[in-house]
Formats: sequence, structure tokens, C-alpha cells
Amino acid sequence: MDYSFDINSLDDLYQEVILDHYQRPRNKGVLTNPDISSKGFNPFCGDEIILSIKLDSNGKTKCILFDGQGCSISQASASMLTELLSNKNLDELKSISYSFRAMMRGESLSSGEMSLIEGLEVLEGVRKFPIRIKCALLAWAALEDGIEEYSVKVLKKEP
Repeated sequence: MDYSFDINSLDDLYQEVILDHYQRPRNKGVLTNPDISSKGFNPFCGDEIILSIKLDSNGKTKCILFDGQGCSISQASASMLTELLSNKNLDELKSISYSFRAMMRGESLSSGEMSLIEGLEVLEGVRKFPIRIKCALLAWAALEDGIEEYSVKVLKKEP
């Protein structure tokens, strides 16, 4: 059996997933009275992401939406973030975000870290274009800022 694959086919798949999330974003919108709200803005290209999160009584994400405008990578990454982070607590959100950032930096991840970011591997191809890494990380930076602000103001603890 030949298990070899064509790297161009893999790149095509990655591009298809990014394009799908860009053209048909998941969880797009803005929540009224969210528990966590944060905005990410890249002044170099104009990409903008607004995250809003409603937590349930157990501190898990009950609803997570994004809004904004920008390139296909920033918008697809935000769409993928909202799908992956549903029904997770703040510690899980931080762990997932940390693992995603590590992957985008090209660091080796454990199998446990890889399982946390399952489905986001398609964005790893963005590393071929270093200037676009910030696009993929914009929603994640907004998430981290929102969690930090929530932790300081609401939970009264250091992030």
C-alpha cells in the first residue's frame, strides 16, 4: 500500500477549510450583555475581531460569538475558535489558546496539546507566510485579553 500523499493536496484541503469558514462563518454575531467581551484589531491591515462570550452558572462557555471584518485567515480563525471553545471553562480556554499559539510558533506539541486544538491544524499552513500569523492569532489575542479582563474585574484574581 502506498501511504504517500501529495503536499499540494494537503495545502488545497487547508485552503478549502479556511475558505469555507470565511464564506460561511460559524457563530457570527454579537451577544447582548456578554460576560466576556473583547476586541482585537490589527492596525497594519485593518482586520478586526469582536468576541463576546456568555458563561453558564458553572463558568463554561454557554455561547460564544464573533463579529468583525478582515481577511479570510482572521475571519476563519475566529469562526473555528467559536466552534472549538463551546462548553469549555476558562482554564480550558487558556490551555487551548496556549497550545494554538505554540503550534503557530512552530513548537512541538504533545499528543494531549494536539488533541486540545483538533481541527485547527489547518491553520498551521499559515506559518509559511509569517506576516499572516498575526491574522490567525487575532481572535485568540482578543480571547486572552477578554479572559484577563474578566479575571481581574469579575473574579478579582490575577490572570
